[in-house]
Amino acid sequence: MSTSFLMSRSQPPLPIWLHWLESCPSTNSWAIAHLPQLQHGDVVYTPQQTAGRGQHGRVWHSPPGVLTASFVLEHIPVAQLPVISLGAGLSVIYAVEDLLPSLQGTLRLKWSNDVLLNGRKLAGILCEATASGTLGRVVVGIGLNCRVDFEQAGLDISTIGQAISLHQVSPLVPDPLLLLDRLRHYLLQTAGLLKPEQNTGESTGLTALLPALRSRNALLGHTIIVETGSEQVTGQAAGISDRGYLLLQLPNGEVRSFVSGHILWNHEGRS
Repeated sequence: MSTSFLMSRSQPPLPIWLHWLESCPSTNSWAIAHLPQLQHGDVVYTPQQTAGRGQHGRVWHSPPGVLTASFVLEHIPVAQLPVISLGAGLSVIYAVEDLLPSLQGTLRLKWSNDVLLNGRKLAGILCEATASGTLGRVVVGIGLNCRVDFEQAGLDISTIGQAISLHQVSPLVPDPLLLLDRLRHYLLQTAGLLKPEQNTGESTGLTALLPALRSRNALLGHTIIVETGSEQVTGQAAGISDRGYLLLQLPNGEVRSFVSGHILWNHEGRS
């Protein structure tokens, strides 16, 4: 591991799965535009993303020190596409904890696409899929705060939503190539779990992921608001369903499930 976040192209040859770009507006957009030339397990990385995109059309800020990369996964059953962001969240958690053992057991998943450390946002995930028949290809975009000076970047609390960077909690920050390799390793594992079995055509991947998803669930028991395209629903987060949906208990005791939505909450006084 290195205390430096920058990766030089003068280093040994890069792995064949890595597409290293000096700069680009969005690694997800680049990957989608070049998808016919990319293969399962390919990774698009840039140290300088200029127009990152987040969930629900929001801007993803990518100041220096954010690891921005997109990972191509193939042969994902269409029925399992909503699960990919959950599996990607676990992949980020496992990759970071592998390389920084001092953080073992501390990272949490905020359904469905944010990774939290000490209740603050460490990483965001944007999954974009294309489908043909029953199978799809997914571009998994990950923005991971590694060595970010938020103040120097001109990002205040209202802009970054109480984000946190790895360098704030660890004297060592893993080299980008190490992080990319670990992230890819776990994302490929997730894709393998979600692939349909030859005998049944069904996938049991979510069943395998559920115990970890539930144990890392940052929302459980908190009062939250779920924003969908047409409504705002307030209730207490009641867990993750067997299908990966968010469960919300309403004030009248009814439990509703959500396959997608934007979450608003207040954690220890932070929105």
